[in-house]
Amino acid sequence: MTNINTNKNFNYDKFKKEAIDKLKSGSGIAGKNGAFTPLIKEFLESALSEEINDHLLQKKNCSNRNIHNDHINEDSKDCYYIDDDTDLNPNNKRNGYTSKTIKSDIGQFELNTPRDRDGSFEPQIIKKGQTVLTEDLDKKIINLYASGMSYSSISTHIKNMYGIDISTSTITNITDKIIPKIKEFKNRQLEDIYIIVYLDAMHFKVKENGKVVAKAFYTVLGVNQEGFKDILGIYIQDSEGSNFWMSVLSDLQNRGIKDILIACIDGLRGFPEAINTIFPNTEIQLCIIHQIRNSLKYIASKDQKEFMFDLKQVYKANNKEFAENKLLELDEKWGKKYPIVIKSWNNNWEKLSAFFKYSPEIRKIIYTTNIVEGFHRQVRKITKTKGAFSSELALEKIIFLAIENISKKWNMPIPNWSLTIGQFSIIFGDRVKLDLKF
Repeated sequence: MTNINTNKNFNYDKFKKEAIDKLKSGSGIAGKNGAFTPLIKEFLESALSEEINDHLLQKKNCSNRNIHNDHINEDSKDCYYIDDDTDLNPNNKRNGYTSKTIKSDIGQFELNTPRDRDGSFEPQIIKKGQTVLTEDLDKKIINLYASGMSYSSISTHIKNMYGIDISTSTITNITDKIIPKIKEFKNRQLEDIYIIVYLDAMHFKVKENGKVVAKAFYTVLGVNQEGFKDILGIYIQDSEGSNFWMSVLSDLQNRGIKDILIACIDGLRGFPEAINTIFPNTEIQLCIIHQIRNSLKYIASKDQKEFMFDLKQVYKANNKEFAENKLLELDEKWGKKYPIVIKSWNNNWEKLSAFFKYSPEIRKIIYTTNIVEGFHRQVRKITKTKGAFSSELALEKIIFLAIENISKKWNMPIPNWSLTIGQFSIIFGDRVKLDLKF
């Protein structure tokens, strides 16, 4: 066990008295001005001293011969095990210290790291180039960033909480540590089949080449055979369009998806055709809510309440036949005054009305894209303070962190899923591969 009082310059009795005084005055154990903060520097430097001692002893020669992996002299008590691929200088010695400023959640201090003559010492407790003491501070900074705080706000918060200065470049380096995780997430293998996939986009502003441009984040939220939700990828493009959606769907296919039963989408032109090009057997359900919103844009405010009452008779009908009768009545009453609106409902009717063939349990989860819009609302809570992201990578990082945090709550299947998946199995037959155990 390392002795904390190995440094002759460290006055343990003085530290003990000051620590007790701080505790009596109400100071915490750690953190800024914490009672035990002065002990951390001493402990780390003592540990580094032990570490370099072990490093130098690794290459010590035995008095009678060298020791290798499979040839240990049982009689030599002062010999040390060494790997065959170790190539250190047996005469290597200490060579002073290197000083650097360490930032941590218990304060900021100067740390003296011992050096050796041939530069082969690689400390593991505080690595070369490391200026942040523990992963705890990294996690705090990443969590603050994930909550939507700007770099300057994070820097101020860390300064107030821990009394240490964190530059924006340091914060960038810390948040950049999640980039490998993002790449892994974007390239991970997906399941063979998804029962429902919701596809929608949300838009952000990003600084690019000195200008602020619009970027679309293409959301793909899948529901697997067990009824669990999952965001299947991170796709960012200049604007939303069916051509890019096709490349998104191709990526999903390349990553393992063989079949999608139902795709719930908005009314973007060419979108259904793009889906069926990659997944020809997928049924398309246009979002009723999107259709209603688009319709109301062209309805005078004085007519909207009455129009919506009549429109509800269409999409709230018990079956498709009754809904079509109500659509004809809607046309007779409003067609001359709002022909564009009625024409849109008639042209899109087959894909708007696909949900009528299913039971109320299935209709409830496919006739709108509310599930994915709920996800979007949670992302907006995090990004609402952002006027424009500094780069596309910055946007990608915040979206990934949002996905991580939001998906932690997706630990239960969609309500009544056991009943729902049974109905899907009857409707789609062998395309649903249930693992039935009796």
